[in-house]
Amino acid sequence: MTNQTTSGSSDTGLRWGILATGGIAHAFTRDLRTAGREVVAVGSRTQDSATRFAEEYGIPHAHGSYEQLAADPDVDIIYIATPHPGHRDAAALAIQHGKHVLVEKPFTLNRDEAVALCDLAADAGVLVMEAMWTRYLPHMVRLREIVAAGTLGEVRTVFADHTQRISDDPTHRLNDLSLGGGALLDLGIYPVSFVCDLLGLPTQVRALARLMETGADAEVATVMTHPSGAVSTTVSSSRGAGPNTAHIVGTEARVEISGVWYAATDFRVVSHDGTILEEYRSEIEGRGMQFQALEAEALVAAGRTDGDVLPIAETVAIMGVLDDIRDQIGVRYPQEG
Repeated sequence: MTNQTTSGSSDTGLRWGILATGGIAHAFTRDLRTAGREVVAVGSRTQDSATRFAEEYGIPHAHGSYEQLAADPDVDIIYIATPHPGHRDAAALAIQHGKHVLVEKPFTLNRDEAVALCDLAADAGVLVMEAMWTRYLPHMVRLREIVAAGTLGEVRTVFADHTQRISDDPTHRLNDLSLGGGALLDLGIYPVSFVCDLLGLPTQVRALARLMETGADAEVATVMTHPSGAVSTTVSSSRGAGPNTAHIVGTEARVEISGVWYAATDFRVVSHDGTILEEYRSEIEGRGMQFQALEAEALVAAGRTDGDVLPIAETVAIMGVLDDIRDQIGVRYPQEG
């Protein structure tokens, strides 16, 4: 049995700002506090929202606009927590003020926006990183070690789903194309990024979907091939709650990842003859969003503007994969013309 407990990292002295005050901003800020990180400012579109958020978490500066947050001289790095149609503009604002940025997933609405942000960050010499928090969880770190060690033999297939029962309301953000709605970008990004992490970017993509009345995707299934010849399958849905499990199948052994696989969870490694080779149990504090923040801080402290776990070029390429899937299923956002 292998266990993993969260551990603190050295204090880098970086000061965080939180841009937007929705549910994901609350979750991230709680985990920053769990990890002992310094949160000095929050920005919202209204002063009341910023003030309430600041009071809840003991944040000294509450700004009634994103512009004020980006210009705050006490802030070193900003977490972008708007819905994804707003990621490009919010992150660009922060970068233009010389701030490092951690951008909530999906990174942008499409690949073109991702390229534009990367170019802007490169010119400014700051870190821009996608907040794909799953990649930084301890059980995912261990999974990559197991695959790299050859324990599974040749990895042949990877399966993963992200399926939730969210809302039938056509005005809900996830069902509204003008708000970047659809299961793929909100939910499917997790399994798509997961299979790319393990198998590399796909060499071929096939996708099918069921669209809802608004034109947004309710269910999306993909089959992809990867450079080694391995095949992956993913399913995402916003209309039905599935097991949210994942499996990595190799010639010598397989990994069975418990639900919810993309959060801190357990897995076991099972030999082809049924022998259990390893059982892993996650034991962390909080939700686990702090690990991506610790990575971002470590990169900045080391003078780096890109990481190894999820290089920004891979983030851009994955946005291109999502564009390809949307082309195949017939989903286009109004902002794309």
